[in-house]
Amino acid sequence: MRRLLIRLAAGTVFVAATACGSSDSSGSGGEEKGSGGTTTVKVGVVPVMDVAPLYLGQKQGFYSKRGIKLETSLAQGGAAVVPGVVSGQFQFGFSNTTSLLVAQSKNVPVKAVANGASSTAKDGADFAGLTVKKGSPFTSAKQLEGKKAAVNTLNNICDTSIRESVRKDGGDPSKVEFVEMPFDQMPAALDRGQVDGACTPEPALATVKAAGGKSIASIFYDVDPNLTVAMYFTSQQYAQKNPDVVKRFQEATAESLKYADSHPDEVRQILTTYTKIPDTLLDTLTLPRWPAEPDRDSIERLTELGVQDGLFTEAPDLDKLLP
Repeated sequence: MRRLLIRLAAGTVFVAATACGSSDSSGSGGEEKGSGGTTTVKVGVVPVMDVAPLYLGQKQGFYSKRGIKLETSLAQGGAAVVPGVVSGQFQFGFSNTTSLLVAQSKNVPVKAVANGASSTAKDGADFAGLTVKKGSPFTSAKQLEGKKAAVNTLNNICDTSIRESVRKDGGDPSKVEFVEMPFDQMPAALDRGQVDGACTPEPALATVKAAGGKSIASIFYDVDPNLTVAMYFTSQQYAQKNPDVVKRFQEATAESLKYADSHPDEVRQILTTYTKIPDTLLDTLTLPRWPAEPDRDSIERLTELGVQDGLFTEAPDLDKLLP
């Protein structure tokens, strides 16, 4: 297991910056109780719009009313969160779906517990895109053959989706070179010519467009119009030892997802508390959908693409992974 975690963490950079609260728990992965029977749980998240419901739910008291105190820590991508959850550093985590599929295919004991975020189901109007800088000659995904594309972590939903966009456009996805960097560094990397394209979900997408760049492919839509982009998860060990905490977390997260879907202005405002998005760009953001349940068909499609692109030596077991 230790070797698996090392391999999962390879190539990722964990940012040990605590976004909310302290980080002084035992890290044992067991249930931690404070005064009044409150359970403190640490959640590893990524600084993207997708996790806005978690922050809104915390602000609205959806977690505290169920006896849960959240402590969130930021990481560069889902692949960096997975080892933290399995080791007990975090009790819950947020990860793109592909990273969870990769982990499950390697028998890493992860268990999805709640939906995270989904595509808008609108081609050309999704909350993530394959972007290029102002004045770029590239107008379609196929033109990224032989070029560099930025992704937040390698072998995750970004490169899987870019490959599919290139493939659907008649190109050879194996000829795209992927460069790993945080989302908030991608707009500048595009401007400098460090990369030719980038996987940019909001708010990085709005930043690129504000600088005159454009999206040349709706990469998540190209995988599946109803793509489950990410999910919240825990370790199988924690789920078995703390079923009540998991249930309360699921219920609070479900309420948070519903609230975010119906309060778009509050989603935009909460983003300023954990991302670097300027206030002037808030109104330009395209929001994802936050349905209550993951879309299994879209996850099966991601699995097929992972097999096709060599991400898995064995196909992951969705029955073991999904809620």
